[in-house]
Amino acid sequence: MLSLGTGGAKSSKPSFVSYVTPEEIKLDKDLPKKEKHPDLLPGEVVFCSANPILKYTQDDLSQRGVFGTLFCTNFRVTFLSDELTLEETSKTFKNKLYGENDIPLMCVDHIYGVYDEKRKLITGSLVKNKYPSKIIIHCKDLRVFQFCLTFTKEEDTKKIFQGIAHHCLEEKSLKCIFAFSYAGTPSPEMQRKRETIMFESPEDWTQEMKRTKAKCRLVTENENFELSQRLPKYFVIPSALEDLFSYQEKGLPIWCWSHHSGCALFKASFPPMTQEEGDFQMHLDTMINAVAHNYLYSVKTEDLSESLPTILDIQQSYNKFKQFFLIDNSTEFWLSDVKWFSSLESSGWLDIIRQCLHKAVEVVECIDKDNTNVLVTEEEGTDLCCVISSLAQIMLDPYYRTLMGFQSLVQKEWVAGCHAFLDRCNHLHQKDKECHSPVFLLFLECVWQLVHQHSPAFQFSETYLTVLSDSVHVPVFSTFLFNSAHHRESVMKAESPPAQSGTLSCPTVWDWSVQFDSKAQNFFFNPLYSEKVKHEKTVRKPHKPKHQRQLSLPSSAFKTPPKKGFFKEETDSLKKMLRVKRISRWMGSPDSLVAATREFYESWQQRPLDYHGLLLPCLDGPAVHVWMQRYVRWIPEVHIQGGGSMAVMTKLMELLSQVQDLKNLLEQRDASQAAKFDHRPHRLFSFGSSGRLSSSFPFAYSRNRSFKPIIPTGLMQSLMVTDNLSSQEDEAS
Repeated sequence: MLSLGTGGAKSSKPSFVSYVTPEEIKLDKDLPKKEKHPDLLPGEVVFCSANPILKYTQDDLSQRGVFGTLFCTNFRVTFLSDELTLEETSKTFKNKLYGENDIPLMCVDHIYGVYDEKRKLITGSLVKNKYPSKIIIHCKDLRVFQFCLTFTKEEDTKKIFQGIAHHCLEEKSLKCIFAFSYAGTPSPEMQRKRETIMFESPEDWTQEMKRTKAKCRLVTENENFELSQRLPKYFVIPSALEDLFSYQEKGLPIWCWSHHSGCALFKASFPPMTQEEGDFQMHLDTMINAVAHNYLYSVKTEDLSESLPTILDIQQSYNKFKQFFLIDNSTEFWLSDVKWFSSLESSGWLDIIRQCLHKAVEVVECIDKDNTNVLVTEEEGTDLCCVISSLAQIMLDPYYRTLMGFQSLVQKEWVAGCHAFLDRCNHLHQKDKECHSPVFLLFLECVWQLVHQHSPAFQFSETYLTVLSDSVHVPVFSTFLFNSAHHRESVMKAESPPAQSGTLSCPTVWDWSVQFDSKAQNFFFNPLYSEKVKHEKTVRKPHKPKHQRQLSLPSSAFKTPPKKGFFKEETDSLKKMLRVKRISRWMGSPDSLVAATREFYESWQQRPLDYHGLLLPCLDGPAVHVWMQRYVRWIPEVHIQGGGSMAVMTKLMELLSQVQDLKNLLEQRDASQAAKFDHRPHRLFSFGSSGRLSSSFPFAYSRNRSFKPIIPTGLMQSLMVTDNLSSQEDEAS
């Protein structure tokens, strides 16, 4: 008989097969056991526990596992094994808040119960009925846990099952979130947090305007949220707008970023533009005119509600997409492998990513090529507007491709920009599904596509993006807990202890020392990053359009792009002014837009490669990939032992280390030039031997597990069950 997938070599898997399931094993109740307790965080309290609990492995259907104790606290569901494991303590990349057997309560997505070998989704009605023999927990970070409750006393089974279901699935108030109980002291390592601009003061906004040479107006009238509770305390608007209190609750164009030519990107929360109300149309014209006044009286507007999927579409698409990565066992994985790629494509998630990147490229083209102000709008102005404006700034501004620049961008566009993290991420397990949507994850997916295609242009790594996506569901940080700046401030004041002066303070996610030590944080940096070489300061002449362009008919800066049908031009003279206003909207057909974007991308490709200049993604079908590190890191069958991107990264780190050694030798030989040679912080570190690492490193370490033979998936279906293989062999003999 052929040895499938092993090249004829003997398999390392033991040949002995046990036909006794764990349920048939009698536990020695007389054996004294030492009770184990989890290491609790400050403010963490244990609600309930149960022992013994069998935690199943994920590798196959043999129902093998490890016994231990299952706890439910006000922060997490945690499993403590009865066996001694050295793996967790020896990890280089270890989270201080939770380990591989811990599930933060906010990270629980769904819970299933197994009743008479049938899996059922746990809801409020099932909790009070018969208790399952096994519970399966699907996490928002795509981990899957299976716990057998058969060996536990009925009373303990009832407590642990009801406790987990209640604290993970039931609706709760915001004050029940663990962040308000967490009594962690501020970390002494706050340097990285300080380097991240928080946009919580007028000075932060002034600094950003100065950096981008923006000619707009800083608004401080909303410091006490008298103007609007849906707007930040401080924000920037076009200088042409004056009496803001006359525009209350009508939507204002918020400044995002300014191009060196003088044009800028704005976003606004406007109702759908199909309304015929006279007051609304008058307000809309006023806002567009104000944006047009920013530079050359030119503006192009885009209603993202019309051109991109809705919030509900994004949610439904992601729900379909993630199911292909929530794998309970090996057999389920191999069966889904038959139609894996077609199933992923049918979910529509990758297409939504492509659409968002495409729209961002259109915005970039208007700003960088046409030197035109751009105003993107939607009904709320805090969802897709944040996605498109952030992506456009990353493509245009290399500062946002650094670690601190990217964190400042998230603070500016998402946190200070009042994205409704609490509702969109469903931290409180509300039943209203219309407000739930992974919009921020969609943004991170788009950023990952850029990092994947242009790795040397980004200082941060894909590991950083993966950790950031996980941190959204860790109930410790204030960054992702609120719906707006007003919501954050009001809740913090209300939850502050009476004896404490001032408002309650929670750590931000940017203080990475709360989760990782300095060695682990090195994984956040991309060793391939092409840092910009600092030359002597040169006076950069700003782009100044000719004076006669403002006093005469439109010249080339105002001309309609040669792509016919791409924009619908609307021209109207400003009263009491001898200047020209150009207002346009994206109205072209999808085919013409795709052709226009491709033309812009191809012209950019012909330029000399500059990782610190304009950056555009390739949007062809094969170019949009699955974020493999995030989605398959917990699936053992996909891991490549000693291979994958981590093996390449290890080799690159070795080469960089050798280069650094040579630099040090040169510095020693020429001490006078040492100070000028290289002042960059050296973040070189060793991952270890590439042969011992898995492609899922640093999230999942290699371990002993069984693999199915690597044969065509069509044949795999017919040969899936080992019993069939043995019977066929017997018949042949």
